[in-house]
Amino acid sequence: MPSAPPPSRDGVVRLLCGERRALHVAEIAGRLGLDPAQRAGLRELIEELVGDGVLVPRQGQRFRLAEQAAGERDRTLEGVVSVNARGFGFVKPDELGQDVYVPAVAIGPAMHRDRVVCRIVSRTRRGLEGEIVQVLARGRRRVAGLLRRSGRSAWLEPDDARVRGPIVVDPPAATDRTCARGGQAGGTAAVVEIERYPELAGELPQGRVVATLGVPGEPDVEVAKILGEHGIEEAFPPAVEDEVRAIREELAPADRGDREDLTDKPLLTIDPEDARDFDDAVWAERDDAGRYRAWIAVADVAWYVRPGTSLDAEALRRGNAVYLPDRAIPMLPARLAARLCSLLPGELRPCLCVEIELDAAAHPTGSRIFAGLMRSAARLTYPGVARALGLSHAAAREAEAERFAPGLGVMWDLARRLRRRRLGRGALDLDLPEPHIVVDNESRLPVAVRQRGLDPGVRQAYQLIEELMVLANETVAASAVNRGLGAIFRVHGPPDPDKLARFAAVATELGVPIEAGEELQPRQLSRLLRRIGTHPRRALLSTLLLRSLKQAIYDPVNIGHYGLASPAYLHFTSPIRRYPDLVMQRVVHAAPGPQMPPAEWLRTAARLSSEQERNAMEVERQVTDLYRALYMQARVGEEFEATAMGMSDAGVFARIEDPFVEVLVPMEELGAEPYVLDETGLRAVGRRSGGSIEVGDVLRVRIGSVSVLRRTVYASRVGPRGRSRRSSQTQPERRRDRRQDGRESGRGGRRRG
Repeated sequence: MPSAPPPSRDGVVRLLCGERRALHVAEIAGRLGLDPAQRAGLRELIEELVGDGVLVPRQGQRFRLAEQAAGERDRTLEGVVSVNARGFGFVKPDELGQDVYVPAVAIGPAMHRDRVVCRIVSRTRRGLEGEIVQVLARGRRRVAGLLRRSGRSAWLEPDDARVRGPIVVDPPAATDRTCARGGQAGGTAAVVEIERYPELAGELPQGRVVATLGVPGEPDVEVAKILGEHGIEEAFPPAVEDEVRAIREELAPADRGDREDLTDKPLLTIDPEDARDFDDAVWAERDDAGRYRAWIAVADVAWYVRPGTSLDAEALRRGNAVYLPDRAIPMLPARLAARLCSLLPGELRPCLCVEIELDAAAHPTGSRIFAGLMRSAARLTYPGVARALGLSHAAAREAEAERFAPGLGVMWDLARRLRRRRLGRGALDLDLPEPHIVVDNESRLPVAVRQRGLDPGVRQAYQLIEELMVLANETVAASAVNRGLGAIFRVHGPPDPDKLARFAAVATELGVPIEAGEELQPRQLSRLLRRIGTHPRRALLSTLLLRSLKQAIYDPVNIGHYGLASPAYLHFTSPIRRYPDLVMQRVVHAAPGPQMPPAEWLRTAARLSSEQERNAMEVERQVTDLYRALYMQARVGEEFEATAMGMSDAGVFARIEDPFVEVLVPMEELGAEPYVLDETGLRAVGRRSGGSIEVGDVLRVRIGSVSVLRRTVYASRVGPRGRSRRSSQTQPERRRDRRQDGRESGRGGRRRG
């Protein structure tokens, strides 16, 4: 097949003509059909066109025609502003396109995370530049920090340097005792609620103290700050506790109604060893023809949590449970979550059951959803199931799991077929590392921070439950769609083309060349994940791909789930810890009928659930970063190997595998010479030597300092000063190595697939 002709000026201009968005250089190359050897010539041509004023650059190696860009000036857009600690910021527009740089003098009265209107004022080599002309909505109500007092004045110094401060506290008399209690030169950890936001550029916010917590830096105090700032409360209101106490312990005969008796089914709960609530139980059987019948029984939380009650209002406000290293903050009070609703072994419990018939290839052939009564036959753990199935010989033996081994074998066979089908249709299988933090009960300090490394057999036991839960959730979603019922779907839209083009460029730089367009469909992305499965940088590539995807949300409008390659999906199987699952139980109970939740209420519940999910994720991330910082205080001065996972003007963000922590290596700590971020954002380059440090490089770092309040571990690079481990290579040699990496990755991916 003949290669494409060399890129020409006219060809590039014709391609960009009429495009409403800037195109990444990798996308331009792909559309022109250029092979890897021709792409260097394309870059030179684009630089020439930029120098002649024909093209203008945009952030992230994207380009568009100059006359199209000129029309952007004075255009306004809405978005959320992210403020840098040094005062400038970026507005992320709601519409597709690049972020807009806003210098400090143009921020005005806006604060970090506010929704704003931004006017484009100019274009520079770094992209669009704008000014904030209006604040539409404030993004932050509570701020944590250090409360200080001097004379009759009091103020809060925010922990987050991106938040405008100090925040003036009025009246100061309210802080007299609390400031002294901190015992640190009149300072104490506190949370302030902002009551008056800035109206002019130079104004400071004003607020009132809502919580004073104690000495800054103590583990429990710092966790309390994070929870308080995000409105997470552990205690339930008295009215909620009163309602829960009034619930009967035993089901009365009248309560059983027309529920179907499932007590003859040996339904099993399978959970981690430290689980405290059990909201789903499973069983499956196979006939002589190889056909399956599966039962997924879910605790009927809707039977206990009724609309219009204080209990329901509090569950909606919380939205979901929050999981910290040392405890969980539940959505429902413990009497419900761990007792009355929980599917405890031998206890009679109301449930909603999804019964599904499948053929020998695990294609569903029929299903029904009904209310039932059940008794869990046993509480099993993932390690015990893995051992009973012969998937792991390292896991501890579990007598109950051994007893049900034949039935577990049927479920495992079914799960494997379901997983094969799901991945075959294009579902994404992102295997991302997670931290596991062990906290000492006495000192409250972390004693271990490691990667949550599951035995491969235990991981397969997790997959058994995951596949059955996905099957149940898809079955309920399909039923809602087919019957035209109002529902809260779990939706995941397709990625933004610009973000995927950026990922394609990064992957190509890292040695996994991706042709423009090949990554747009779930099936293509799924194949890509298999392709990088054995690549030495697979963890980095998976992380970068995740960053390019949208976040799944709750919505009453079904647009499908991109990541699962599913036309309809929702959450139904965890009603003890997620509010949308509870809503779907009400839909099942009421449909069809006058008790169906109103459409407007479904929209509100979906929006609040999405907001609280993001809130919980941010809390869990901040607490993890806090414990990592606390753990590394005792490791200052020690040296580790770390992989560069990302870069910014601030420095290189690198990951240490053991202990499993992330560190920031500031630009000034990368070597004896100054380093700057290049235009790709993938490497830091030494000004004198030209030596570079790239995303994916392994660095030797020394822990320099730890900021508990900033939850950041700082490190410096050691070893070759001013020279990366690949800086001695010529550009052709580096391109050759990347191509070789890509070929080896492709072979490895095909072997796995």
